[in-house]
Amino acid sequence: MTKVDFYLAQDDSERAGGVLACRVAEKAWKLGHTVYVHTADPAHAQKIDELLWTFRDVGFVPHALVGSDESVKVQVGHQGPPDGYDELLVNLTEEVPAFFSKFDRVAEIVGGAEPQKQQARTRFKFYRDRGYELETHEV
Repeated sequence: MTKVDFYLAQDDSERAGGVLACRVAEKAWKLGHTVYVHTADPAHAQKIDELLWTFRDVGFVPHALVGSDESVKVQVGHQGPPDGYDELLVNLTEEVPAFFSKFDRVAEIVGGAEPQKQQARTRFKFYRDRGYELETHEV
């Protein structure tokens, strides 16, 4: 069964959730896992694409937008994961993705602003009510 981790950003800036997502993706990539970062739309995918190149002063996370280079272990998209990406889903959307259960793990990223926290509570309840193993990390 899929394990679900909620990562709570303490910072309520607009960028906090994206940086936290990059940190989670980076850690998984360094451990050799495939990662799919799920965004709300093409513009959001582009922002995360740029952030994965720049969120660290030194270094970056090798990645690609879905459909552009499936040879890298970190993919960013808004419609769904490419085939073979089933280890970690990093969710940056307001809803639980329909395909979440194909992944070994889901990282739900929660920004520090109250609307993001409220949306996360709804997702948490969804997973909890269906018996998924949940863990929360305050970062």
